[in-house]
Amino acid sequence: MIVRNIPSWFRLLFVWHGSVLPRILPRLLLVFALAVIASAIRHWWLHSLADSSLSIPTFTLLGVSLAIFLGFRNSVSYDRFWEARKLWGSLVITSRSLARQMISLAGRGADSRRFVDGCCAFAYALKAQLRGEPADAHLARLLPPEVNQTIAAGRFRPALILLWLGEQAQRMQREGKLSELQWHALDRNLNTLSEILGGCERIAGTPIPFTYRVLLNRTVTLYCLLLPAGLVSSIGWLTPPIAVFIAYTYFALEQIAEELEEPFGTVGNDLPLSTLCHGIESSLREMQGLPLEVAPPPRHGIYLH
Repeated sequence: MIVRNIPSWFRLLFVWHGSVLPRILPRLLLVFALAVIASAIRHWWLHSLADSSLSIPTFTLLGVSLAIFLGFRNSVSYDRFWEARKLWGSLVITSRSLARQMISLAGRGADSRRFVDGCCAFAYALKAQLRGEPADAHLARLLPPEVNQTIAAGRFRPALILLWLGEQAQRMQREGKLSELQWHALDRNLNTLSEILGGCERIAGTPIPFTYRVLLNRTVTLYCLLLPAGLVSSIGWLTPPIAVFIAYTYFALEQIAEELEEPFGTVGNDLPLSTLCHGIESSLREMQGLPLEVAPPPRHGIYLH
């Protein structure tokens, strides 16, 4: 996630790192080349093929409808991003609540330490599942060897960690370390973690329909490629810069929607899941009175993903 300080309006015009411009630059260059060609042959076109020349009003009507569709697509993508951020915010809150309950109710002994480490392991396992990456190093560090061996062999590791945490709380209740009411309070927060897991899986496993993406991509691309032909009859050699500027707006909106649609990815505008996991572990370690796990600072205005 990009968290850099907002520069002045003038410097913002030339920001490259964190912009979508590198990803849409090839298409912009193609639009620029077509605009130069259209400007160079405009006199021949208007003289020989006057009946087939395009006009600005046609592209105005198409541009308005296309902007509405792109705005809707961006709203849908941002809703997914914001819901994912709220789920991970709830994960931070619930993890701290579980740690506070366990430490205040059972003290700072081995059982409490094992349970709180399991909460940290759940966050790392969830991040790994959402991104399809390994979390073996973190799980081996935070979980007992026999538990880690069982969980590492599973497919849905966060769910298995939740099962193990529930078993630990139940065991402590049977041994008299927790009362019935205290166990129920812990179990409610474990259920909240289960709801967070299901919500994240729903977002990761339900992308925006592919046909909708194809329709917008084709429409935006064809509109921007044909745009120089519609502008050249009115503005001549101003067509290249104007066409590229308009194309940049449409291509950038489409690219931003693509990034926000998958909030658990690793591009600049996605959620910084690694930083959030470090933050959870650091706060829980501080509650236990242990050395902090300090997250790396942002580099070039971007938090560790």
